[in-house]
Amino acid sequence: MTIAAALGALALDDIGRDEARRRAVEELIKPEYQQESLFERVLRMVQEFLDSLLDSAPGGVPGGVVALLIVLLIVAALIALIAWQARKATRGRRAAAEGLFGPRERTAAEHRAESERLAGESRWAEAIQERLRAIARDLEHRAIVAPQPGRTADELAEAAGRELPEFGPRLAAAARLFDDVTYGQAQGTAEGYRALSELDDGLRAVRPAAASATVGDR
Repeated sequence: MTIAAALGALALDDIGRDEARRRAVEELIKPEYQQESLFERVLRMVQEFLDSLLDSAPGGVPGGVVALLIVLLIVAALIALIAWQARKATRGRRAAAEGLFGPRERTAAEHRAESERLAGESRWAEAIQERLRAIARDLEHRAIVAPQPGRTADELAEAAGRELPEFGPRLAAAARLFDDVTYGQAQGTAEGYRALSELDDGLRAVRPAAASATVGDR
């Protein structure tokens, strides 16, 4: 008996949860399943489950048809949820591996120009990412923070906040916003982008000598 058949038996014959679980586990440990990806396994299970429901559904009984349609809708929703979570996890792992700056090496001016282009297209999440990258590159170029491969947005905010404490809260907020649009799949907003642009302008007005004096006063 396949996993889907065990689930179908549970739904239609009421054999009990323990028995259905036992049958599903016995099916799952078979060698042929070890070569499948998670998506392939779920897809096959769903197909078998639907086949078992169709074979067992009472013909011509309206209640049975309605129940079958409800199950189909639930299964479709589950497939969509699994696919969405898989894509989200993949994007998150890829972004985390690339660090703050992403896969391409750019100057602060290039990041800034790209952020303005994206903002002009109302692509706020990407514009926010590029603006924070511009901030990071600019701070590194002016030796306010030391370059660090693989640096995260939080690490940038922490390092820059130590050197420019008056900007600390805004840098922390900018890092949270970057993480939200990069890892949390937030959409981003014009207001969020404007806040980063104003932070960028404020930081650019701070000269390295002034930053050194700030550190010496502490």
